[in-house]
Amino acid sequence: MPVIRAKDIRALSLKERQDKLLELKEELMHERGVASMGGAPQSPGRIRAVRKSISRLLTIMREAEIHEEQKALEKKVKSPKKKVKGEGKAEGTEEKPAKKVKTAKREPKADEKKE
Repeated sequence: MPVIRAKDIRALSLKERQDKLLELKEELMHERGVASMGGAPQSPGRIRAVRKSISRLLTIMREAEIHEEQKALEKKVKSPKKKVKGEGKAEGTEEKPAKKVKTAKREPKADEKKE
């Protein structure tokens, strides 16, 4: 099986991508099995190429998933409220973060002290 290019993966449907992923994982398992038994693989770089194809496929599947999530969010998001003139903070004034207050260590009571 030749290396799959990103352009070809993007042209596939979701079901075809899942089938291709399963096929590649089976091929990788076979190649690793041949290598672990001490047999000479047909192509020494084949394991690496299959691994890269799997990662390329998973990456594109995740990109599509994120794209769908963003579309769904855009439909849910309402138009932002318009600001009324004079509402909000004056320019140049920013709130400063509250200072952290250090607390003193509590001293043990007389009955808690070890003797």
